[in-house]
Amino acid sequence: MTETASPALDHAWIAAHIPHQGTMCLLNAVVDWSENHIACRAVSHTDPGNPLRAAERLGAANGIEYAAQAMAIHGALLAGHDDPPRQGYLTSARGVTLRVDRLDNLPGELVVLAERLSGDQNNVLYQFSVSHADRPLLEGRAAVVLDASAIASDGQPEKTAKKENP
Repeated sequence: MTETASPALDHAWIAAHIPHQGTMCLLNAVVDWSENHIACRAVSHTDPGNPLRAAERLGAANGIEYAAQAMAIHGALLAGHDDPPRQGYLTSARGVTLRVDRLDNLPGELVVLAERLSGDQNNVLYQFSVSHADRPLLEGRAAVVLDASAIASDGQPEKTAKKENP
């Protein structure tokens, strides 16, 4: 079942639910989402103040950050209202294909898609794409580790030891 985004899932909602703040919060709205996918839109690629710009341009590889933020938003949506989203870290991007050199010279909106391919309580694998006017700009896969600081060396979440009273 697809849950269509409401007007409330705008830039303000996004900024309140992911750690990226100010101009680093790159996405403008959630367009559509379900348990396994999310679709977002962005216009920050045209902003001369975009913090990812270098030498007055925004290279296409920065689209991976747009996709990573869509994944973070997806995690926040899946967490629901009662639980805070788990902190995630992008650990790898694989099979990335860049079809353009830069993003900043594209007027209008970018569409950022992420599809959850698999995952468990500690790791998630997404497939992602960024497009403009129905033209694919980049795509790939990304691995995300959730709450990496809470995972013990054996790969399991740390457990708090309980003391028993004699």
